[in-house]
Amino acid sequence: MKYFPWLSALAAGALLASPALAQQTTGAAPAAQAATTDDDNPIDPQAIEALKRMSAYLGTQTAFELVSDGSIDVVLDDGQRLQFGERSTYKVRAPNGFVIERVGDYKDRRFTYDGKQLTVSSPRTSYYAQVDAPPTIRETLAVAKDRYGIELPLTDLFRWSEPGGGRIDEVKEAIYVGPANIAGTPTDHYAFREADLDWQIWIAQGPAPVPRKVVITDRTDPSSPQFVTTMTWNFKPTFDAQTFAFKAPAGAMPIRLTALNQ
Repeated sequence: MKYFPWLSALAAGALLASPALAQQTTGAAPAAQAATTDDDNPIDPQAIEALKRMSAYLGTQTAFELVSDGSIDVVLDDGQRLQFGERSTYKVRAPNGFVIERVGDYKDRRFTYDGKQLTVSSPRTSYYAQVDAPPTIRETLAVAKDRYGIELPLTDLFRWSEPGGGRIDEVKEAIYVGPANIAGTPTDHYAFREADLDWQIWIAQGPAPVPRKVVITDRTDPSSPQFVTTMTWNFKPTFDAQTFAFKAPAGAMPIRLTALNQ
């Protein structure tokens, strides 16, 4: 059984953020005008600029809640493609707090970070593990990935606005597809191609250019498995002192989180 590597693919959205790029468009017309690129340049500059505007806007937000409803394809050894659903919910307070809950068809996980400790828990099995964590979200995500091999769902949301963190050199083609309506929100639809991946993103029009939908296709597999998610945002959340504090449920058992290469 082969799992589609959608988490690493989302890093393609991590482009340079600049305050000068925070100026927003109010509709699809500017992008539509740039949709026709010459044959010698398969990368539409307007598509790249749209990602930069999105990144700049996300970089100004200090707290948010997000619900991501998605599906992920799993390819069996005989080539049959299965689809599993999942919902990830986020509560984020920059620079030092988050709660991420992932509820899927095949597993549930909860990640809690309070600025001092990272807790990984499994509600279905009542196990949890805690490790000391650095003082910022960015550093904690790096430790989770590099030391423990843990990639949190859609973690590139935290990296879209980081200077120098992007994969722009991996983009081979970029186009503006056109306007689209996602759950009642007017958006602009863009498509990008890398060596082994195709990915699409729908960015809300207007003064809050947030991603509303993402589709990623793995071209290394003949069955072309996909990850698809739609996103709902709240940039005026209400958090209290206990929001980012982990309290072990009754009967839950602590286990050790083993570092890589041990």
